[in-house]
Amino acid sequence: MTKIFVLSCVLFLAASGFVHGSHEKKKDHIRLFELKKGDLSIKVTNWGATLVSVILPDKNGVLGDIVLGYDSPMAYTNDSSYFGATVGRIGNRIGGAQFTLNGIHYKLVANEGNNTLHSGPKAFSDVLWDVKKYIKDGDKPRITFSYLSFDGEGGFPGDLLVTVSYILGKNSLSIIMKAKALNKATPVNLLNHAYWNLGNHNSGNILNEVVQIFGSQVTLFDDNLIPTGKFASVKGTPYDFLEPHTVGERINQLAKTNGYNTNYVLDGAKGKKTKLGAIVVDKKSGRVMKLFTNAPGLQFYTANFVKNEKGKGGFVYQPRSALCLESQAFPDSVNHPNFPSTIVTPQKPYKHVLLLKFSTKIPHAFSHF
Repeated sequence: MTKIFVLSCVLFLAASGFVHGSHEKKKDHIRLFELKKGDLSIKVTNWGATLVSVILPDKNGVLGDIVLGYDSPMAYTNDSSYFGATVGRIGNRIGGAQFTLNGIHYKLVANEGNNTLHSGPKAFSDVLWDVKKYIKDGDKPRITFSYLSFDGEGGFPGDLLVTVSYILGKNSLSIIMKAKALNKATPVNLLNHAYWNLGNHNSGNILNEVVQIFGSQVTLFDDNLIPTGKFASVKGTPYDFLEPHTVGERINQLAKTNGYNTNYVLDGAKGKKTKLGAIVVDKKSGRVMKLFTNAPGLQFYTANFVKNEKGKGGFVYQPRSALCLESQAFPDSVNHPNFPSTIVTPQKPYKHVLLLKFSTKIPHAFSHF
């Protein structure tokens, strides 16, 4: 009965243009969509289910765009920085570009030395997604993108039906990522790769932005940024953001990685409930962003590899021009049994919730900066 149901699903999706369809569509189908609620508006594109802009007021009511990106949605087809992209089937790194699942060895496409980064050179950020629902404004503006990843895509097993929804609330943006394995167990770790600069995308570096991360540990990594499987306390290290610190206060102590690029183990991460993962404050603009997620980890990255990248309005982005806060499963989880599992089965679907709340009300703990 189950096999018949799965076959029926695949046949229906094929008839609807899902199966392999996103690979066959031409790039002239790339579109830009806007959602608006009050003073908050965003733009997204169906190429990579990508977040293109987030526009909201500063403390003086002046509107500004706080994510890095490009003017044209077509430009995202040549992006190598994953600006605003939905990353999958597995975000972050997989050591040796391989893993074993249920006794079967899977070899992936290596695109960072001998390792796989963000599922290889052509993954979810590099395809057209279908638009399943689009409500531009009103009480709850939203858009839902859908993509069917085929068995063997990038080396991963099984057909996987994925949806990503962007939903605006009162001064908030929710990004809800879901996946359902149709016929085989497979690892899944979807993430949003927005580059945030609360001062405005073209305001320069983020060294004076103040960050608090509610993670008491990090996953240790080797010279290739692959986790070793061990954990370490952040206390007494430049990674300690349990109390607020400016990004630039200790960043030069991280010469090995030229800045922050590590996965935090979020406190209170057990269970499926959403919890506060991080707070970012830009004192000059007065903007505040609070990040809530149900994911166990949070990658903090300071755009270390962005260099001379021509972005919106011709502004040229450089290292440390933004920060990424990617809620996620731990990197390379498929090769570390002691990490929370990323395996999704037909009986066990995947749901990743990311909620971003914006304001100009600076928390008391940040007032002395």
